[in-house]
Amino acid sequence: MSIAVSTDWWARPDLAFQKDNLIFAGRGVNEMASQFGTPTFVYSGKRIIDNASRLHDALSNAGFADRFRIYFAMKANRFAPLLTHLKSSGMLGIDACSPNEVEHAISCGFREDEISFTAGSLSNRDYQKLGRFPGIRVNCDSLSTIRRLGELRAGTAIGIRVNPAIGVGRAENDKLHYAGHQTTKFGIYREQFDQALDLAGKFDLTIETIHFHTGCGYLTPQLDRWDEIIQRARWFIEQVPSLQTINVGGGLGVPHVNSDQPLDLAHWSGVLANHFLDSNLTIEVEPGDYLVKDSGLLLLSVTTVEQKQSTTFVGLDAGFNLAVEPAVYGLPFEPVPAVRNAGQSQTVTVHGNINEALDIWYRDIELPPLNEGDIVALINAGAYSSSMASNHCMRGEFKEMLLL
Repeated sequence: MSIAVSTDWWARPDLAFQKDNLIFAGRGVNEMASQFGTPTFVYSGKRIIDNASRLHDALSNAGFADRFRIYFAMKANRFAPLLTHLKSSGMLGIDACSPNEVEHAISCGFREDEISFTAGSLSNRDYQKLGRFPGIRVNCDSLSTIRRLGELRAGTAIGIRVNPAIGVGRAENDKLHYAGHQTTKFGIYREQFDQALDLAGKFDLTIETIHFHTGCGYLTPQLDRWDEIIQRARWFIEQVPSLQTINVGGGLGVPHVNSDQPLDLAHWSGVLANHFLDSNLTIEVEPGDYLVKDSGLLLLSVTTVEQKQSTTFVGLDAGFNLAVEPAVYGLPFEPVPAVRNAGQSQTVTVHGNINEALDIWYRDIELPPLNEGDIVALINAGAYSSSMASNHCMRGEFKEMLLL
């Protein structure tokens, strides 16, 4: 997580300095912080739709035409105005992983047939709730799920989540792998697949979908590994003659540091085309990061600037409880000042206000001079931040704003 940055690698037309003032979605970041206060998450509605459009175009240009569906992974961000904005675009459904997410999606305007459900370790209460929504397609994550769903919905269609025993993630980060050399809780392995087929047959369940999701945050350098994952998943696909849909999960990443390049969507969709274009199967994808991560900033205030031994620490008014990825997954959220003050840049370590050693936003980053009261924006805060926030140390308060 330690890297010195001297160029604005993250800059784009809707996120850039203009006369040393940071502008996001057409608004001044400093002015938004004054208006909304801190901590506040701000999301660009236009950036979200632009991201979705690029993904939509990539699948269309690869030849899939009307043979694909995109589901937004709601666990990445469940802010209701954001979800309603996605619904109004007409391009996306919802990937839900709990019954409460299902109900929340419906409250934001999504129909049952626009929701794909994939989750494990479901309780009897979960199954009872799911039973109220018969139009939702459930991807079964385990033998137990097939059996219990069969008892609830005999004679219906299901999906099966499989585990091809190989994972992919950003920069070979094992913490982002859902499959690999270590056995994981996700999906049904090849050794169990005959049992899964037998259970489905026992309850007259038609297997329409094979689902696999094996990691998060991957970029272009990881696409060869992703190709290998699909190749392994084909074994499962070939065992199911009733198959209509391949759900390749999510995991498409965005740049986090200067050395990262945006995911090559033409290459990504070309991998899918090489495997499935000649079939009649529909392709489903469930992105979270790719759609919303770079559409969000977390606006924070500088509380302290102080040198301790050889390190200059910059403290902010929120901690890792509001955005856990830097601490838990080692994913950098680069701090950017709202106003680029004049003066000699310095190397600093940026930290939060939680009484834990993990509460470091960024180590050894080169920034312009910062003073108490200045505003700092953490980029890439649109996904897996507010949705994973906690009230640790009773510092869980924040606001969210959708910019249209």
